[in-house]
Amino acid sequence: MTRIVAISGSRREASTTRAALSVALDAAGDAGAETDLIDLGAVDLPLYHPDEDVQGDSEALTRRVREADGVLAGSPVYRGSYSSTFKNFHDFCGSDEYANTAVGLLATAGGGSYGGTLEHLRSTFRNVHAWTVPHEVGIEGASRAVETGENPAIVDDDVRRRTETLARVVVEHAERLRK
Repeated sequence: MTRIVAISGSRREASTTRAALSVALDAAGDAGAETDLIDLGAVDLPLYHPDEDVQGDSEALTRRVREADGVLAGSPVYRGSYSSTFKNFHDFCGSDEYANTAVGLLATAGGGSYGGTLEHLRSTFRNVHAWTVPHEVGIEGASRAVETGENPAIVDDDVRRRTETLARVVVEHAERLRK
């Protein structure tokens, strides 16, 4: 079975990024994938130190990524790029984690500018040999489009459709890469 893991780079309790990724994971599950969520706001992950092999939950988290066939990577927009939380986790991962892995990108913006975040994510994932899919999702005004809480939902029909499509595209590419 195709395994898809979503990585939420938000530390916010009411995270629109995590909520949007939950919607995407539901769509991946509907497409037949086994799904998993890494909530970086809820793990023990100290700042990356290149001289220490294992820190906090790093070994278990990187194993979950390495064992996945596809990744949905999500980050809030911070200063025109992705979050330091996501960057810190990404520093623990390399081409061993992302070899033959389809990656879909999602960025949530409080305002309207998310292009730089998607561009920076795309470039760093390609640097570790991930197969970034061409379909990406940027959500402007995320607090108006995404409901957080126990039952996360995307209330904007277009944004929900694009997010669900992202998940299906990642599943399709992950299945091709497995063969």
